[in-house]
This record gives sequence, C-alpha cells and structure tokens, in this order.
Amino acid sequence: MTERKPPGVGFETWTDRQIREATERGEFADLPGFGKPLPDLNKPYDDMWWVKEKMSRENLSFLPPTLALRKEAEDALEAAAQAPSERAVRRIVGEINTKIEQAVRQPPPGPPLNLEPYDVERVVSDWRARHGK
Repeated sequence: MTERKPPGVGFETWTDRQIREATERGEFADLPGFGKPLPDLNKPYDDMWWVKEKMSRENLSFLPPTLALRKEAEDALEAAAQAPSERAVRRIVGEINTKIEQAVRQPPPGPPLNLEPYDVERVVSDWRARHGK
C-alpha cells in the first residue's frame, strides 16, 4: 500500500481497491487477533490506553520506588510462605530485608516507605507452622 492515489480516482474507491488486493494476496491473514473481536471495545475511552497496553505487554510498571519496594516485600512474604525449605525462606526474607534496610538508610523518592525489615525467625516459625515442621 505504498503507491500514491492516482489523480481523478475517488479516495474511497482507491482505498477499497488497495484493501481488497492486499486481502486477496493474503497480507492480512497472519495478523495477531485476526478473526477475533476487538478487546475492551465496551470500556470507556482512555487517552493513555496505548501506554497502559504497552506497559502490560512488556510487564512494566510505573510505581514510585517506595511503593514498588512495598509491593516487592509483600510478594517476598508470599514467596516465603510457599518456599520448599527453611533455607529458601531465610534466603527470600534475607534478600528483601537487605533492600528494605538500604531504602531506610537512603530513602528513595516518593511517599514514605513505612516498612521495617522482617523478623526472619518469625517468618520461619510461621512457615514451619504452615508446613507442619
């Protein structure tokens, strides 16, 4: 569809012909979502829809560093609860505690962290209670 519209040919006619010829050549057959309904068609319009979609596709987030650390700390506690061994629990909690301690010493920009390092022994005892050990 790189050729220019010839003079004297109606715009709609020329466009329809270009689309029909491309369809006949099969140029639209392998497009993602071909034959499927458009997603989010009945949602209200959002000016930033494409940014949100791109961030979702690429698994990105835009949280201030303190909020991202809070989320990471929550995820670490969940991972510790599901860990296969006590050693893994200690490693997970130790890693997140290191990050929390660093953020307490040098606060990153954003809202206050309001987070303290986790008590490793308490998390381990909770893990033991859940796993019957």
